[in-house]
Amino acid sequence: MVRENHTAFSEFILLGYSDAPNLQVLLFAIFLFIYADIILGNGLIIYITLTDPALHTPMYFFLRNLSFVEICYTSVTLPKMLENLVVEKRSISFLDCAAQIYFPLVLGGTECLLLTAMAYDRYTAICNPLHYRLIMNKRFCSGIVTGSLIFNLSAHAGQTYLVFTLPFCGSHEINNLFCDISPLLELACADTYINHVAVFVASTVFIIIPFFLILASYVKIISAILRIPLIGGQKKVFSTCSSHLIVVSLFYGSAMMVYLNLGSKKSQDFNKLISLFYTVLVPMFNPIIYTWRNREVKVSLGKLFTKNS
Repeated sequence: MVRENHTAFSEFILLGYSDAPNLQVLLFAIFLFIYADIILGNGLIIYITLTDPALHTPMYFFLRNLSFVEICYTSVTLPKMLENLVVEKRSISFLDCAAQIYFPLVLGGTECLLLTAMAYDRYTAICNPLHYRLIMNKRFCSGIVTGSLIFNLSAHAGQTYLVFTLPFCGSHEINNLFCDISPLLELACADTYINHVAVFVASTVFIIIPFFLILASYVKIISAILRIPLIGGQKKVFSTCSSHLIVVSLFYGSAMMVYLNLGSKKSQDFNKLISLFYTVLVPMFNPIIYTWRNREVKVSLGKLFTKNS
C-alpha cells in the first residue's frame, strides 16, 4: 500500500486559504508576526526559568518544557504555511506530510501530559504542602517529562503508520493549512474505520483522561482554597493556578472540538479555524498568560530587562 501511495503521486496540495487570494499577503504578515512572537515569548520563558534561581522549582521546570514544546510544535507547521502563502504551488511531499502529522501528534500529546503534570504539581503544593519537596523531586519531574515524550513517540508512530498505509488514489488536495488526520482521511479511497477507532483511542488517552485528571485536581484544589480563612489568602493561592487553568481551557477546548468531531464533513472549515487556533494562537498566548498572571515571572523579566538596559 505504501508503494501504491508513492507511485500514485509524490505530493499533496495544501489548499489553505487559496480561495481568498487577496488575503495572502496580509495572512503572511500576520502569521510571520505570530511565529516571531511565539519564538520570542516562549524563548524568554525558557531563558528566565533556566537563569533565575528563584524559578528553579517544579512548576517552572514544567513551564520551561511546555514552552520548548510550543516552539517545536509551531516550527513543524508554520514555516510551511508561510511558504505556501507566497508560492503559487502549495505542495508538500508525502514524507513531509507524514512528518507534519507525526510530530504535532507527539508534541501535542506531550503538551497534554505536561499540563496534567502541572495540575498535579499545584495539587501537591496546595493540598499536600508538607510532602511537596519529597514528592515533586527533580528525578520525579524529569521522569514525567522523559516518560511523556517516549510514550508519545511510540504511540503516535502507530497512528501515523495507519494513516499512511491507506491508498490515496483520488484527489490529493488537503482542505487545510497543514497536514492533519481529519482532512487526510477524507482523501483515502478505503475503509477508514480502524483509523477512526485509533483516533478515538488516542483522543481518550491523550485528551479526555488527562482533562479529567486535571479537573479532579482542581476540584481538590478549589476545595482546599475555600477552607483558607482569609479572603486575601484565597486570592493569592488561586492566582498561582489561574494561568494554568486559562491555558488548559484554551488548549483542551479547541483540541476536543477538532478530534472528537473527526469525520464530520460539514465542519471542515470550522475544524480548519479551530486547528489554527490551538496550533498557532495558543502557543502565542501562553507566554502572555503566564507573564500577565504570574508575579514571579514578572519580577524575573523585570530583573532581566533592568540588567540589560
